[in-house]
Amino acid sequence: MTDEEAADEFGKVVNMTPKELERWLETEESRSVGQTEGGGESTGHASGRRIVELLRANRSDLGKQDYAHMNKVVGYVHRHLAQRPSGDVSDTRWRYSLMNWGHDPLK
Repeated sequence: MTDEEAADEFGKVVNMTPKELERWLETEESRSVGQTEGGGESTGHASGRRIVELLRANRSDLGKQDYAHMNKVVGYVHRHLAQRPSGDVSDTRWRYSLMNWGHDPLK
């Protein structure tokens, strides 16, 4: 995937605004999900903070690592959406994990 393609797809899968994502990342639900190493911040929570930075950045300021993270976000969201549980997903760990990655499946 080219940098341009990664940025375009990132713009499609990340459907939360920087402000919405920041507010979400402050919640207990956000901190309660995801894989952690040594009991610290989860991978998804850290990714959410990085996504806020990417959403606020000028495209001209982005580097290879930024586009690589966009690609990682796109892959995660697509994989996770394919595992949607049945029923109401409003208050599920599945939704909370996706929201940490900037995608609210209820939007």
